[in-house]
Amino acid sequence: MVEQKYITQAQYTAALAKEVHAQAPRTTIKAPHFVFYVKNELEKQYGTKTVEEGGLRVTTSLDLDVQEDAEKIVNEELDKVKYLNVTNGAALVTRPPTGEILAMVGSRDYFASASGAFNVTTALRQPGSSIKPLNYAVGIDRKLVSPASTFLDVRTCFPAPEKQYCPVNYDGVFHGPTSLRMSLGNSFNIPAVKMLALNGVREFVASTSAFTITSFKDADRYGLSLTLGGGEVRMTEMSQAFSAFANRGKPRLLTSVLKVEDRSGKILYEFKDPNYIKDVEKPVKAPDSFAIPGKRAISQETAFLISHILQDNNARTLEFGPASYLIVPKQTVSVKTGTTDDKKDNWTIGYTPNFLTAVWVGNNDNTPMSQALASGLTGAAPIWNRIMKDLLKNQPPMPPVRPAGVVGTQVCNTGTVATPNPDGTPGSCPTHFEYVIRGTEKLNTGISTRREQVWVTKDSDKLSKEGAENVELKEKTIMTDGFGRSCIDCAGDQPQPSPTKAP
Repeated sequence: MVEQKYITQAQYTAALAKEVHAQAPRTTIKAPHFVFYVKNELEKQYGTKTVEEGGLRVTTSLDLDVQEDAEKIVNEELDKVKYLNVTNGAALVTRPPTGEILAMVGSRDYFASASGAFNVTTALRQPGSSIKPLNYAVGIDRKLVSPASTFLDVRTCFPAPEKQYCPVNYDGVFHGPTSLRMSLGNSFNIPAVKMLALNGVREFVASTSAFTITSFKDADRYGLSLTLGGGEVRMTEMSQAFSAFANRGKPRLLTSVLKVEDRSGKILYEFKDPNYIKDVEKPVKAPDSFAIPGKRAISQETAFLISHILQDNNARTLEFGPASYLIVPKQTVSVKTGTTDDKKDNWTIGYTPNFLTAVWVGNNDNTPMSQALASGLTGAAPIWNRIMKDLLKNQPPMPPVRPAGVVGTQVCNTGTVATPNPDGTPGSCPTHFEYVIRGTEKLNTGISTRREQVWVTKDSDKLSKEGAENVELKEKTIMTDGFGRSCIDCAGDQPQPSPTKAP
């Protein structure tokens, strides 16, 4: 430059004297986990050479505004839970009727470290209790149970190959007789295990394939803990599975590509769907469920019942409180949390007919989070709540549509049908309102009720055992379910009614 007279000798000397600070190059790809997810999908279809050198023009399903909002929320909320040893998070936003991926946050920061490139949305992780809705859906669809069916949430041990399996509830408490609605809403573990025992592990694993889950390959690998998240599954699969509830029974495979053109503009592929909309920021009408392709995993009646339970704030208040992060104000949203026993994985998955968000938090290296992590409410739920609030801020509420095959009825709090008196007045048992599939009003879980002499404590009237101190024999009402027993008129062991209200 000096020789060509662009700079003077003095400028040359001054430039040499300055200290040089080299800055490492940084790639600034937007939505990087999604970009490489799409690239992988395209390579399966067209081959690596065509994708990298063929000059393809690809239009994707990504909504950049939703993506950037989700990235921001994941980072901000993870900062708040650093003290719980939570270092990473992931979020997947989809449209159930079309399967479109609107946002994919595979980890907190793709560029932060080598592990940042790891895409948790496509990785195998344990789902915790978020798998429970599928278990109950299979039981309802097989007409083994209804939302009114009673489960005995009491200490119960199940046979296992090496030692007995004795699950406990997240809160460490046994809740006595509870309805299916209350059991699922509050995510009680023991009723869920009993539901899987009724379904059968092999039958349940086979049924999950209808929900598009392919990760559960060998039923012999699993036991009854599968319903508590004992099997690994991908977030993409869980989003597809939950779309069956939003789509009135039909799961939808995810799609990331809307159009592929070659270098000359010829269209090689184009996504066409009656429920496709270009702008999800504007109010979106209810999807046409009849236009959703594919086979049903469950009946539309079962899909409605599960969705109705998961949106029922009354049914989950006992464990989650009346004003939790599972509520999106002025919206009707169905949602389920999940946390593994070892605190390695923490999930929240929730949906409306038009939008679904799945969130995970944890650590890439599979180390446990702090045992102080109470539930999804202190992990994934705040992220889920903020993303859903933003998604739905311009959307009208869309409660699930009740099929003609679902009827409302009054049932006794013990799960049996409420029989009216001859004069038409309600029967003597305390009742509550419940939705059930027509013809399943009298279903229960093999519960039997009888009066018998049992040992109770003299001062508190609690169920006890012979030989204990300060006990006496009294005639009480005992419920059994083939797995365990409960005294429904002993102190502290009464059945808990579901406070479900008809809309």
